[in-house]
Amino acid sequence: MTKFNFSLEGQDQGARAGLIQTKHGLVKTPVFMPVGTLGSVKAIFQKDLEKLGIDIILANTYHLMLRPGENLIKKVGGLHDFISWKKPILTDSGGYQAWSLSKLRKISEEGIDFVSHIDGKKKQLTPEKAIKIQEKLNSDISMVLDECTEYPVSHNKAEESMKLSIRWAQRCKNIFKKRDGFGLFGIIQGGMFEDLRKKCSEKLSEIDFDGYALGGLSVGENHDTMIKVINYSLNNITPLKPRYLMGVGRPVDIFCAVERGIDMFDCVLPTRFGRNGRAFTKLGEINLRNACFAEDEQPLDESSSCYVSREFSKSYIHHLTKTNEILSSMILSLHNIAFYKKMMSDIRESVLNNNFEKVKKKYLKHHAKYKKT
Repeated sequence: MTKFNFSLEGQDQGARAGLIQTKHGLVKTPVFMPVGTLGSVKAIFQKDLEKLGIDIILANTYHLMLRPGENLIKKVGGLHDFISWKKPILTDSGGYQAWSLSKLRKISEEGIDFVSHIDGKKKQLTPEKAIKIQEKLNSDISMVLDECTEYPVSHNKAEESMKLSIRWAQRCKNIFKKRDGFGLFGIIQGGMFEDLRKKCSEKLSEIDFDGYALGGLSVGENHDTMIKVINYSLNNITPLKPRYLMGVGRPVDIFCAVERGIDMFDCVLPTRFGRNGRAFTKLGEINLRNACFAEDEQPLDESSSCYVSREFSKSYIHHLTKTNEILSSMILSLHNIAFYKKMMSDIRESVLNNNFEKVKKKYLKHHAKYKKT
């Protein structure tokens, strides 16, 4: 039997390299998880993700419960069989989406009552339902239901929300069916306040989850504030379990979080950029819509292991992007995921070889500028 387990393989000051063992395989950390909200990483075939060596993808409980529905997915054998992906899957609980996508929503002790953004029908998401849905999806890693708050938020409101999230987390733990190879992560909340993050992380540690995530970040705060919140939170959770920074994905953020002990990341940025003509390269971010690429015969990255990065010229991609051809989104999205995979592999190797700082400087020479888009 395969038990859910996390083991550290190496450490370079605060940066860590480890292995997460799940029902559907091993995940090498630090890891970036491509976002496949609806069971699809946008504009990319699963086989291409496999060829890149992607260990794990992320899907979303809220969206999948609304369409096609968790019962249909369970009927065909779970999300892995439904989407033809044999490796691990993490599912977010859907709390943020229920909060953000519905104009009519009510949060109570019981859960979140909301109106579907698809058909206007009234729905409810409770901690128990969120876990049961993820069980039907057969997610390797399930997330607790938490309450999301606006940014900025007052200390009083953040404290009320944090306490509710803790109570919901306990209910999630109570209903979660412990199975070999499957894990449940708690989510640390508390706004940008040190005392609340400390209290939340301590309480979640007492409940005892298989891993811990930092929620409520990348919501408008600046980079320095985000780093402070990471420090607040990690000081009070065990280093013996994986740590996941939710929704954060610029290279500068990833490097600064890894050196403080974060193991897991997800973000829509690589594929969203790809659909909008933008590429991450070793020399920084570029916008292929710009006229300077109209006659550029060089590939995106001739040294890349990904064929789209080597075989198509910037001139051709510029043409596809300017004419709104779907192939542009496919090429750039796959290229960007390949860039992130290479970056995470380089980070992991640097930790194992004790030269993390050198690799960080190499990447951030061209990716250090923090921009909001």
